[in-house]
Amino acid sequence: MWRLLNLNAYPHRRILVAVTLLMSSLLITPHVAAQDTPLISGGVGFFTSTNGGNTTYVPTISPVLVAPLGQHLLVESRANLIELFFPKPPGQSGYTSEPFLSLAYLQLDYLATSHLTVVGGEFLTPFGTYNERLTPIWISNFQDAPLITSLGTGTGSSVGGMLRGSAISTPKFSIDYAAYFSTESTNMQFNAERSTGGRVSIYLPEKRLELGTSYGRLLQGTQQNYFGAHAWWEPANTGFKLRSEYAHGAHSQGYWVETDYRLSRFGGDQSLIGRLEPVFRWQQTFRNSPDPTDGLPAADTQRTDFGLDYHLPHEVRINTSYARQFSSTGNHNVWETGIVYRFLFPTWKGK
Repeated sequence: MWRLLNLNAYPHRRILVAVTLLMSSLLITPHVAAQDTPLISGGVGFFTSTNGGNTTYVPTISPVLVAPLGQHLLVESRANLIELFFPKPPGQSGYTSEPFLSLAYLQLDYLATSHLTVVGGEFLTPFGTYNERLTPIWISNFQDAPLITSLGTGTGSSVGGMLRGSAISTPKFSIDYAAYFSTESTNMQFNAERSTGGRVSIYLPEKRLELGTSYGRLLQGTQQNYFGAHAWWEPANTGFKLRSEYAHGAHSQGYWVETDYRLSRFGGDQSLIGRLEPVFRWQQTFRNSPDPTDGLPAADTQRTDFGLDYHLPHEVRINTSYARQFSSTGNHNVWETGIVYRFLFPTWKGK
């Protein structure tokens, strides 16, 4: 879902990126010194993936900036700095590497009321749940996104405007909404399709249950409609979580169901066993007609992922997983491991 910019192909952009980040911090600093302190968070990870006997190594840095500008404005951004180390072509020994840069989003939020936030810039497309909530490397249980992630989200981000907030909030239930419009953009870092859509969800606090539906319409080229639904359930006083999502497009559809259970009941979440978190995901995709642009497999596909995460002290987590994918185009195994450290610190000392 990330748009990756090959920095070897554009060597001058390394300097440009560094200068842009530095100038942005200098421009923000004098205006918010008397206000809330901007925060820099994110994660640093090292991942490996073995597919068909070939192992790829992926060190990653994913910083997040949250900078308040007064009481009603907020700047948010997340970037991904990646170095891919992958085997050389058959007949050659050793590895080769390529650096990449991607910008997940860069947006300005206007906190209009307690029920409305106006968003402008590049933002994560609010279709389904995975794109907005589970893509950060320090949150996702598996390295690979679900197979249906591109349905309804397109490039993953939209460039334009969005309205979102809580329409109704009571002790019994709350209803959240998000509606957006995106323009077409062919810029490498701000790549987006002309589209519109949104999401509505209802949350039941007593049941800790969320149900929602999504809609998206592609407005460029061959116009298409996308429909989605999701269900999240996190029972109180347990370490169990269930997340699921369904998406339907013009040429394909599919679903995924993910569960995990933190073994914190066995001595607490800081005990040797309590740090363990088994995870499981089952997913299927169905191909209605050929479409090489929707990002889904060319044939009906089933995939099962088994994982075991281990939470170390100081926000460090080890992820391990095994997946088996079944399709008429071929079956294969995927072994993945990773270690992630999540960081959070203010840009300077606040009052």
